[in-house]
Amino acid sequence: MTRQAFLRLAAAALAKTASAAEQPRILDPEAFRHHVDFFNGMAPEDVVNAIPNAQAWEWIKSNAPLFTCPDRDVEQIYFFRWWTYRKHIKQTPEGFIVTEFLKPVSHAGGYNSLSCALGHHIAEGRWLRDQQFLDQDIHFWLRTGESGGLRKNLHQFSGWTAFALYDRYLSDGKRDFVASYLDPLLLDYAAWENERMTGTGLFWQRDVSDGMEESISGGRKVKNIRPSINSYMYGNAKAIAAIATLAGKAQIAREYSEKAARLRELTLKRHWNKESAFFETLLETGESANVREAIGYTPWYFDLPPDRSGYEAAWKQLMDPSGFSAPYGPTTAERRSPKFEITYTGDDCKWNGPNWPFATTITLRALANTLNGYHQSAITRSDYFQSFLGYVKTHHITQDDGRVIPWIDENQNPLTGEWLARAMKIKKKTFYGRGDYYNHSGFCDLAITGLAGLRPRADEVVEVNPLIPADKWDWFCLDRVPYHGRMLAIVWDKTGAKFNKGKGLRIFADGKEIAHARELSRVVGQALPPANSDQSRDR
Repeated sequence: MTRQAFLRLAAAALAKTASAAEQPRILDPEAFRHHVDFFNGMAPEDVVNAIPNAQAWEWIKSNAPLFTCPDRDVEQIYFFRWWTYRKHIKQTPEGFIVTEFLKPVSHAGGYNSLSCALGHHIAEGRWLRDQQFLDQDIHFWLRTGESGGLRKNLHQFSGWTAFALYDRYLSDGKRDFVASYLDPLLLDYAAWENERMTGTGLFWQRDVSDGMEESISGGRKVKNIRPSINSYMYGNAKAIAAIATLAGKAQIAREYSEKAARLRELTLKRHWNKESAFFETLLETGESANVREAIGYTPWYFDLPPDRSGYEAAWKQLMDPSGFSAPYGPTTAERRSPKFEITYTGDDCKWNGPNWPFATTITLRALANTLNGYHQSAITRSDYFQSFLGYVKTHHITQDDGRVIPWIDENQNPLTGEWLARAMKIKKKTFYGRGDYYNHSGFCDLAITGLAGLRPRADEVVEVNPLIPADKWDWFCLDRVPYHGRMLAIVWDKTGAKFNKGKGLRIFADGKEIAHARELSRVVGQALPPANSDQSRDR
């Protein structure tokens, strides 16, 4: 049997296993097949991993939550991102991994593995019904390195691995799984302290190792103290404390709670520029870079800033055309800066202004956290909705024949929508297509936790707060979302005629309604009883 034949059989078996136990559903999966048929016909399938295009629809139908809304572009890109994510599930001799590039790149580790977007991969993949892909990917990074430890290239890039694992636990409730990784996560954190902690207690990072190559505040070889890595490490420390609590390790929980508190204090004190009202990079001299960059929103991804503190003023820049707002934005640096560029020369991976989906994903999730957990008036759910639709708009490319098709790549001109790294590759044909279907960001997680509003939490309460203005959509439905061993559905139907489940916002668990509201607003459902006895929940 050929390797490809084996992979196809394995993928088919996985899809069959995932679909074996059908649950009640509101949406008919077949109503969405046409999206995948269209994607499959857009271009030749140059790289085939575990699940080929021919099996893409069956895999999506068996694994991904279904989503529909009045905006056809939003619906199409939602399924497009599951279609592209599936392309990156790769079978290796050491189990499944989720890749970043489809084509081999010279800076990758074994099996074309890269850790830069691992946090995004976990956040996105946690909503799949078959979780063995993520289970094995996590195992690969934390337990298949030297002597069964961390992969050597895990620290090639900054990351929020511990936070991502705890974040996944909030959606699946599997305490034993996340607790079993406490020891490697402790090693991971200690390694970062050894490699990147400065005498100030904050962490430094080169731009390129922060996944950001040439930024407006630094460079590939500059050791700046950046709000990105310090926010990641705060999130990791906070998550380790929570995981240690689940594992019954009270002393470790206290130690890492203290680390998180200290890092939070230092980040607020050192990275916050009072004059610009923004979290900014510190140069090697210790002075502020005095430029607003999208990484200044990273602290809210981890709920680092305290509520009612004034830091929320930074969000006023997101919708400001002199700040980060652009037709294909948000930009990665403020447009008012004299160092902002709209024509790019030299390095094709600059972060001095282009739209990078990696950063947009962090910014939109940080914004959802702000709208859900902070008392503030600097930004609204209408701004979130507009920003999300802008992100949808960026997911396109114009082909040579004039057709506009769904697309995701590395970085984009924020004024024209041209994919920049791809444009550079046209001139350097050796690298053409390197970033095709680039898996360096997230989208479906944003649609689930922000747009549709499912807010994962450690207890068995279901909390939903859609970030959709009341006057925009009369209906939407997110169906068959795996959550703490149950299948959830979130239904908004203004008139009750679209889905025949009643008027208003309604939440279902395994087909049973558990919460409702007349308007689009935050709702909290009744506690979920155990779905089965082997979920190993935290209770």
